[in-house]
Amino acid sequence: MNDNGTAQGTNHQSMRLVIVGHVDHGKSTLVGRLLSDTGSLPEGKLDFVKDICDRQGKSFEFAFLLDALEEEQEQGITIDTSQIFFKTRKRNYVIIDAPGHKEFLKNMVTGAADAESALLLIDANEGVQEQSRRHGYILKLLGLTQVAVVINKMDLVNYSQEVYNRIRTEYSSFLNSLDVRAREYIPISAKLGVNVAQKTDSMPWYSGPTVLEMLDQFEKKARLNHLPFRLPVQDVYKFDQRRIIAGRVESGQLKVGDRILFSPSNKTARVKTIEAWSVPVQPTNAQATQSIGVTLDEQIFVERGQVASLVEEHPIVSTTFDINVFWMGQNNLVKDKTYKIKINTQEVPCEVVEFKRIIDASTLETLEGQDYAARNDVAELTLRTQKPVVFDLFGSINTTGRFVLVDRYDVCGGGIIITYTPINKEDKLRDEVRTRDVHWVKSNIRTEERAYRNGHRSALILITGESGVGKAALARQIERMLFDLNYQSYLLDGRNVGLGVSADIESDREILRDGEAIRRFGEVARLFLDAGHVVISTSNVFNREDHTDMRLLVEPCPVVEVQITDSTHPLGSPDVVLPVVPEGKEIEAAKVVCQFLKDKKILIGHNYSI
Repeated sequence: MNDNGTAQGTNHQSMRLVIVGHVDHGKSTLVGRLLSDTGSLPEGKLDFVKDICDRQGKSFEFAFLLDALEEEQEQGITIDTSQIFFKTRKRNYVIIDAPGHKEFLKNMVTGAADAESALLLIDANEGVQEQSRRHGYILKLLGLTQVAVVINKMDLVNYSQEVYNRIRTEYSSFLNSLDVRAREYIPISAKLGVNVAQKTDSMPWYSGPTVLEMLDQFEKKARLNHLPFRLPVQDVYKFDQRRIIAGRVESGQLKVGDRILFSPSNKTARVKTIEAWSVPVQPTNAQATQSIGVTLDEQIFVERGQVASLVEEHPIVSTTFDINVFWMGQNNLVKDKTYKIKINTQEVPCEVVEFKRIIDASTLETLEGQDYAARNDVAELTLRTQKPVVFDLFGSINTTGRFVLVDRYDVCGGGIIITYTPINKEDKLRDEVRTRDVHWVKSNIRTEERAYRNGHRSALILITGESGVGKAALARQIERMLFDLNYQSYLLDGRNVGLGVSADIESDREILRDGEAIRRFGEVARLFLDAGHVVISTSNVFNREDHTDMRLLVEPCPVVEVQITDSTHPLGSPDVVLPVVPEGKEIEAAKVVCQFLKDKKILIGHNYSI
């Protein structure tokens, strides 16, 4: 912990560096040379690797120093993203040796995501390749602005200034079209050590920096402390009587006593303690990049994937937004197919709604009339998720505006969230509900206390089905059965709400179409739920399309849908499906519902300990 009580983070002077380039352009050789020339190898490592090469009858290569990449030596290509450390007099470096082979571009996207600077390698003998242009586009996509181009293997072209100038002109023109400015174009021979750590007489026409000098000129990226606080929840641990919410601070700052909001559940609480690992005294505040634990002043349900923020600086929550994605899958990215999006610790099924533009990343050409993204294409599209996700626009907070797309079990795409406009009714209602929940005046009686006293948690039981299947009779029987078991139950009939709080709009069809009636019904239900009741209702007075709005309005309380139907294909995804209930058989059907409530720990019994 620092003197000011801040949780200890990573070394302020370490810089994360990604090295990318076409396959066999010399990335691993350059990394090995950097380790050797800066004295960052363990003692005896160089001689050890040379001895192995002698025994195997191989010529020594500096790439072999990366002994962690054993399979790379067998296959001849780098197969994984590795983190390697070296240091100069100025600072420490963490190298992300991102592979260049097409099969491993996905590693580069995930590996380069946290980098602060980049070296992009080009083989002087082969020149600018298709992969070189794609890598440039990915660096642009990831927001990397500190880039130096390293033209390697100059010894193979006799250190020709003409070759150097040709590559520099061609590639700088491409990068300029991406609005990426390379800080320097450095001609080197990684194999011979020319212009890596030391200059030689091989290229008297070049007066720029060596690779190491260039790296030390890069500026350390400032912590994102000035941005809104974001803590994606990684896990929740229980120690003694404490629940510790663990995660990495992606941006902003936090201190004990701050009131925080968890999205998308809209639950709020105050920070009781900030926990750090292996420190003599626990900190009182935390900053961006630090991994911490947090305890709260009250027990609320928090789970992995939620995002903590300060209540006045909340993130975006939506199911629909626009993205730029670099597609790397074997199969095309298409509409009407389910993928999985991963944003920080969130994982949610999603699908493409609309392709807006497809770009060939190597030529920057717009592919007209193409309604899919092929491998190595960049797509600008609208994405829809099956449940709300929490994010920021990449231009606002890049760490919570990045994502990867998964097709089955493979990471097949990576990109950034570029725009979001709350144009649909659901998004607007979600914003209204969040504002309501943030400013909700809390009782001194905690939710857990009510559950302990009542023997159950709050829940809305929504009975659905066609007219005449017995919904109303079942609703009354469930209310009576719960009441007889000493539970707090209430039958909330939509017609009663219409006669009272919605009486002023019952004759206004336009307002009814806008969903005002369902909003008022949901708000009344929310009050009963906040009081700890199990609320029962039927869908006689609103449509199935209103169910999503209803769930939004009563969050975070669960909604249990009981659908009565004789069909083998019920509508939607009901929690309980019952056959049509004949008159006089309501008790048996109500028992099925009550058993479900017990199984789901909604009915917990009057001697339950929270």
